[in-house]
Amino acid sequence: MSELVVVGLSHRSAPVGVRERLAFPAGELEAALRQLCALPAVREGLILSTCNRVELYVAGGAGAMAAATLRSFLSTHRGIDGETLSAHLYEYAGVAAVRHAFRVAASLDSLVVGEPQILGQLKDAYGAAARTGTLGSLLGRCLERAFSVAKRVRTETGIARNAASVSSAAVELAQQIFGDLAGKLVLVVGAGKMSGLAARHLRSAGCADVLVTNRSAERAVELAREVDGKARPFETLDQMLVLVDVVISSTGAPEPILTRARLKPLMKQRRHRPLFLIDIAVPRDVAADTADLDGVFLYDVDSLEAVVADNLRGRMHEAEAAERIVDDEVARFARWLDQQDIGPTIRALRQKADLIARAELDRTLAGLPSLDDRARRSLQAMTSAIVNKLLHAPTTALKDPKRGEEMASAVRDLFALEVADTAGEGEAAVVTQPAREPVAK
Repeated sequence: MSELVVVGLSHRSAPVGVRERLAFPAGELEAALRQLCALPAVREGLILSTCNRVELYVAGGAGAMAAATLRSFLSTHRGIDGETLSAHLYEYAGVAAVRHAFRVAASLDSLVVGEPQILGQLKDAYGAAARTGTLGSLLGRCLERAFSVAKRVRTETGIARNAASVSSAAVELAQQIFGDLAGKLVLVVGAGKMSGLAARHLRSAGCADVLVTNRSAERAVELAREVDGKARPFETLDQMLVLVDVVISSTGAPEPILTRARLKPLMKQRRHRPLFLIDIAVPRDVAADTADLDGVFLYDVDSLEAVVADNLRGRMHEAEAAERIVDDEVARFARWLDQQDIGPTIRALRQKADLIARAELDRTLAGLPSLDDRARRSLQAMTSAIVNKLLHAPTTALKDPKRGEEMASAVRDLFALEVADTAGEGEAAVVTQPAREPVAK
């Protein structure tokens, strides 16, 4: 049988410097998925790459073998030494992988527990895998169930009520720095989802002026209009860096756009007036060594931990309720997984019994050529009845949810059954694009 396996790292296991090296840019994702599913131990695959996590979800061979293959894939594909990488990786197999997927979708494993962005990111990853054809019946069903679990958590608990996000935590950090953002000039670099959320939170926090710049001028104008800010050409970034108090950056650029060499002369023009840089991009937009410059105060996504801890303390009770929902849903999915082993075993047992009975019946009938049709039908009915009565007790035992898998393994050994892997190749799932949740404003 195929087994679900997850291998990856997150903000809990790896610093941003490692996460950014492992990130999969959107333009490379589909090619990477094809390469992933070309591996011998992998039949289905999905890649989740966000600012806080990079994870491979697969269905394939035995957990240990698949996990080793995935670790090697990450090391080779992203050009990171395997020993260095292994110190930060975690892996889950079977039901533990299901639990992890459900907790990720429900935002229980997020930097900011309850934030809504991760569900949209997971749905994007699902959509990419569906378009590439790397989802099948097992992984597809697991992810679809994860989306339902996330919806149930948000419906039945208050974990997402007034929930923060990385973007809102960045704005809260800016408020902690200045006490009050009124009168402060803030620059948002980038116009994607994270930047858009940050801009909206800045406006809600009472920031007097929000400047927005982006390589695509059209998108910058659109976001500025949405938040009643002002769009500025990306080519004027240096001039803006001389004027502003706070920069929140999330561009998706593969290399830092704010480097020490770029900022050093600008800080002289600012007369070393403090410049606060809040970098919520992965890979990072701001080079780490810029923090050594006089007057530059740099915060990245890992710097938001303290802000997030305060946010989490207020929602611990709701998180506990959400965990109970996940436990319930994992148990239900585990029962379904067990049935995927038991069903083929029952079918294989019946097929073997029917084959033996039919062969013996044919041999008997061949030796009794004088039998009329009625007598032949009676013998056939008797043979079927014997098979059904003999198989009734073992079939009932196999369907027992407490002992089914243990019994299935014993039956396969006792009767030398060859059970086809129905959760793997040859049974592609009907995959549809999951409905997207509206982005909270």
